[in-house]
Amino acid sequence: MYLLTQRENVVRIPPERLGDDLEVVIDRLARESYEGKIEGESLTVLIRNIEAIGPGRIVHGDGAVYQTVKYDALIFKPMQQEIVEGAIVEVLKFGAFVRFGPLDGLLHISQVMDDRIDIDDVNQRLIGKDTKRDLRVGDKVRARIVALSLNERNPRESKIGLTMRQPGLGKMEWLAEEKVKKAEKGAA
Repeated sequence: MYLLTQRENVVRIPPERLGDDLEVVIDRLARESYEGKIEGESLTVLIRNIEAIGPGRIVHGDGAVYQTVKYDALIFKPMQQEIVEGAIVEVLKFGAFVRFGPLDGLLHISQVMDDRIDIDDVNQRLIGKDTKRDLRVGDKVRARIVALSLNERNPRESKIGLTMRQPGLGKMEWLAEEKVKKAEKGAA
């Protein structure tokens, strides 16, 4: 889920940058420090309207100025049980990675469908043995977040578990097929 929020943080301005235009320096350093970073349970996508609050602080022995700043932040905060739509970006022996928003989640092979699955390594596909439905790179899917562990220090180590084994979830083509079947069944 995307949210627009207001945050307050501190930016370290190194001594060599103190002669430059302070507003430009604060804007650039704030963006470098906070955009694309995980803070708590959310990822800061971008920040804007950055403004310095009060005078900065100088720490003895450092020489840098620590300036408190306030800014508007667009954050992405995935939530447990949230339904997300994304695209398959990689298929491996143990499942598929789905990109939704700025993050990737793992769709474990056991959570793809109610069918036994064959793995086609060469073509990067997961194929249902009975249904013959397949999942490949580029396919659009709807899934639910079932496990969530964001790592602030190393965002690449964050773990988001997904499932498609519930009604209304799956590859978009499968959902469209089911909708047509229901309509035909209702008309009969």
